[in-house]
Amino acid sequence: MKFITMFLLLSVLGADCQSFHRGNCPKPPVQDNFNVTKYLGTWYEIEKLPAMFERGKCNQATYSLLEDGTVKVRNEELLANGKINSIEGVATIKNSSQPAILDVSFFKGVPDAPYWVLSTDYQTYALVYSCSDYFGLFHIDFAWILARSRELTEEVVDQLHEELTAAGVNVKRLTVSDQTGCDVMT
Repeated sequence: MKFITMFLLLSVLGADCQSFHRGNCPKPPVQDNFNVTKYLGTWYEIEKLPAMFERGKCNQATYSLLEDGTVKVRNEELLANGKINSIEGVATIKNSSQPAILDVSFFKGVPDAPYWVLSTDYQTYALVYSCSDYFGLFHIDFAWILARSRELTEEVVDQLHEELTAAGVNVKRLTVSDQTGCDVMT
């Protein structure tokens, strides 16, 4: 009973800032022949499913290769007070036969988060999905539309919306990321 009460409380509190769903995570197809080296560099957030850990604007992620073959992840955002908030983690390819499926770790002792590259052309856009199952009862998912610049054409965004819809993601919950006034981030 305590679990159900806690789940309901968390659902109500997080309903506007997370995507909770009954059942297990969907398993959408990922990018064929993903090349992590081509993916390295900076990506800017264009749209996302709500994420309570993102509080600012000008959200961006920079990926760089580490000596051991893992990927350093640096996420940054500009807070309302003008300060830059950042966090660093490490991404690891789980299985070399599926390099588009990575696990990202930001904190020791906390389970890794899935990071699935559903599609990318490496130069313009990337579509990323993350989903975690909880007790076989519900799952929480995240999705990000990323770009190499702070803007992305409506045509490309529409194409990525179609891919997310085909994967079972409710694109009506996506929010447009604010990428204005980001000069301080460079």
